[in-house]
Amino acid sequence: MQGNPFFVQLRPGKKDTDGKEKIFKIIKFRTMDNRKDENGNLLPDGLRLNTYGKILRSTSLDELPELFNILKGDMSIVGPRPQLIRDMTFMTEEQRRRHSVRPGLTGFAQVNGRNNITWEQKFQYDLQYIDSEMTLFGDIKIILQTVGKVLKRSDTVREGTTSDLDFGDWLMQEGKLTQEEYDLRQSEAKELMNV
Repeated sequence: MQGNPFFVQLRPGKKDTDGKEKIFKIIKFRTMDNRKDENGNLLPDGLRLNTYGKILRSTSLDELPELFNILKGDMSIVGPRPQLIRDMTFMTEEQRRRHSVRPGLTGFAQVNGRNNITWEQKFQYDLQYIDSEMTLFGDIKIILQTVGKVLKRSDTVREGTTSDLDFGDWLMQEGKLTQEEYDLRQSEAKELMNV
């Protein structure tokens, strides 16, 4: 990968007492290099993801540094996976209820399809987990199912893709947003990341 082996990115976490999501820095192992085109833009994911990165992703080993986020209190072992800030700006208020708990290293959506389900299904599983009165037994079951998924290397990437579409891009692709709405929410995300 050349250089820093860690990838750090801002993500929305559990809502604070003011009702706004706490923004924290998630830590992962880098799976893509930083190659850019002649204009200084990052090359597409498929070109920047090498064999080493593919192995890390398929085994989910790229997620291991998130244990530091758990120790810090930004994340828990089980909970809704922390999405991108730009994804959050496209969520409905109901979907943003997923931020009423700490995000997790694994979650109910991960053991029920992970990247092979739609964004709407992911959010439904997240809310179902929250509404099920999360229990220790339920969390242990999710952890054991996660181990099985990791060993089988299943659902890590949607078939035919290198990495999943961001939520806003998926909404655009599905025709559920206008270009104006898309641009407005992208601007909101940039403001949140500059705070």
